[in-house]
Amino acid sequence: MLTRKVKGRISFIVLLVILLSISIFFIINSLKENMLYFFTPTEVKQKEDIEFGKSIRIGGMVKKNSITTNSNEIKFVITDFKNEIIVTYSGSVPNLFLEEKGVVAEGSLRDKKFFVARRILAKHDENYMPPEIKKVLDNNAK
Repeated sequence: MLTRKVKGRISFIVLLVILLSISIFFIINSLKENMLYFFTPTEVKQKEDIEFGKSIRIGGMVKKNSITTNSNEIKFVITDFKNEIIVTYSGSVPNLFLEEKGVVAEGSLRDKKFFVARRILAKHDENYMPPEIKKVLDNNAK
């Protein structure tokens, strides 16, 4: 027979495990909703179940002679030397945003060839390249 003290400890442990499980569930669920996935143009083209309109990041190199600007919009092409995606962005771009340099655009896909960016990430010196982009570009250059 369990004493009252032991029953109290068991009840406390069970309650603690339940609360911990609920907390972990909400944390994981929140992270899942706020996570942004990084894709290259080739991955976007090959992926069958990609969601249009969902926030993602596209990365690669800015294609040479692809940057066009007008009064309130900039268009350019991100390439991984196998496939390309046209990107449109409204706003100011970082100073290091140049042709033939690495870039990551955060936004959503309209289709597999057109991407609407909300933010351009090119905050690095001209010698730095994100490891994911470097790996993909090295594989595609072979």
